[in-house]
Amino acid sequence: MPQLAETYACAPSTERGRGILISGDPKSNSILYCNGRSVIIRYLDRPLDVQVYGEHGYPATVARYSPNGEWIASGDVSGTVRIWGTHNEFVLKNEFRVLSGRIDDIQWSPDGQRIVASGDGKGKSLVRAFMWDSGSNVGDFDGHSRRALSCAFKPTRPFRIVTCGEDFLVNFYEGPPFKFKLSHRDHSNFVNCVRFSPDGNRFISVSSDKKGILYDAKTGEKIGELSSEDGHKGSIYAISWSPDSKQVLTVSADKSAKLWDISEDNNGVVKKTLTCPGSGGVDDMLVGCLWQNDHIVTVSLGGTIYLYSANDLDKDPVQFSGHIKNVSSLIVLKSEPKFMLSSSYDGVILKWIQGIGYSGKLERKVVSQIKCFAAVDEEIVSSGFDNKVWRFSLHGDQCGDGDCIDVGNQPQDLGLALLSPDLALVSIDTGVVLLRGTKVVSTIQLGFTTTACSISPNGTEAIVGGQDGKLHVYSITGDTLKEEAVLEKHRGAITVIRYSPDVSMFASADANREAVVWDCASREVKLKNMLFHTARINCLAWSPNSSMVATGSLDTCVIVYEVEKPAASRMTIKGAHLGGVYGLAFIDDNSVVSSGEDACIRLWKVTPQ
Repeated sequence: MPQLAETYACAPSTERGRGILISGDPKSNSILYCNGRSVIIRYLDRPLDVQVYGEHGYPATVARYSPNGEWIASGDVSGTVRIWGTHNEFVLKNEFRVLSGRIDDIQWSPDGQRIVASGDGKGKSLVRAFMWDSGSNVGDFDGHSRRALSCAFKPTRPFRIVTCGEDFLVNFYEGPPFKFKLSHRDHSNFVNCVRFSPDGNRFISVSSDKKGILYDAKTGEKIGELSSEDGHKGSIYAISWSPDSKQVLTVSADKSAKLWDISEDNNGVVKKTLTCPGSGGVDDMLVGCLWQNDHIVTVSLGGTIYLYSANDLDKDPVQFSGHIKNVSSLIVLKSEPKFMLSSSYDGVILKWIQGIGYSGKLERKVVSQIKCFAAVDEEIVSSGFDNKVWRFSLHGDQCGDGDCIDVGNQPQDLGLALLSPDLALVSIDTGVVLLRGTKVVSTIQLGFTTTACSISPNGTEAIVGGQDGKLHVYSITGDTLKEEAVLEKHRGAITVIRYSPDVSMFASADANREAVVWDCASREVKLKNMLFHTARINCLAWSPNSSMVATGSLDTCVIVYEVEKPAASRMTIKGAHLGGVYGLAFIDDNSVVSSGEDACIRLWKVTPQ
């Protein structure tokens, strides 16, 4: 049975002009963030140790550990809060429909009995506090007229709740049962985040007007603010207190994070400014932060997580990153050490090394969207949703200058001849285009709607799959294609065709959930009845020794077949990726890598039966 060996986690979902509120658990030194319908648990001292909770029916927005670290409350865009255990397979304790719109922030009371959630909704219900076990209301929160972006629970008795939002207000409630006490309108723009200090004496609010204001936690009166000299030049999105309540960390759209010393007179002065080592583009805006134990965590708009040590801030941060969107293709390059390239349709290409995980992002001069992606040794070929095919040379972590070729139609699929990689075959709606280097050698109309194509490693044979489920085999001489055979077996549009590494076989798969392995020489079916998926097959991969073929499907499963055995003795990985599997590759004869809609990449150990 295939075993999960490693998970390379996705990055947090981010949104331009909004902060994200990440949180953690100081005891286990883990952090929580959301991407799509998943809640990701990562451990700061062991980056490859990742757990994913995928039970939300809608995209998750925020998650928080309970004070004892045993439970997690997570909210989603439908206004639902789920409370689940951190152990024994994330057992569900409760699910409550709290608001009528998205939830932006959740906080637990220090005794773990009450939860407050804020966000968007109809009418007045923008903030609610409820008992964690019964869901019954504990108070009445009026006073906000627009989306409440953040809320906080005072960590010591007497309990207080403070909320802030898009109506520029900071509201203060006493309780329980909680009722409105007073409101401040000192900010002149959206108030993005509000937090109590861990010792329960003060709280601070930060806003898009670049200001931070401190208040007394017991009475709610304003007592000081963050100094404007050397302050942030952009919206401040998030804030986190140091464990000793003497410093705060802020992050901003000006691409910097600042540490402030909070003095006895309750005003803040900048102690240190942290700038990101990025390229300085929009993606380097910082949108989230967390100060946990000795770790300072900041998150950029591009999804990169920077990890600083609070004791040694001059040291370069450790960077984790991942994809934010569906990872649609995976390629293993045979260099030393072996590494993987993964691409998602928003144009991000990341590099991964087995056992280490994330090892850098490929910077391209022109960031274009990616639909099809192929690579061999030192070269990458990609095509997007325009009519262009790009070729890049690969130097370590950098891409050389790319050349693009306009092929006249949107490419549906592309194949590279592995032994002579300047030869590429691109299928467009009505036919195929042959490319040598960056020149179009010929555009051939085939007379049927093509959906997939593949070219043999030596560049003498091409197979083109059609919308009608037929496979057309062509021989390539010079720059012309001559039809050799038409193979009929599939009952749905062909989605993928791949030659085996020893070129004795090829495999094809269709949208009607069937895969077939063919013999190259006789063009007979070699392995049939591969009908175990319940939805469209998106990708397939061969093991390097050509003994196994793996298929990945929209039904979230990966199935590994051995070519010499009947299809029924397959190995299935159920629920490999939430939302479907879109990329597959073998690293060696016993390890297969998969990627999918959940933006994660997983490495499985497969042992033939």
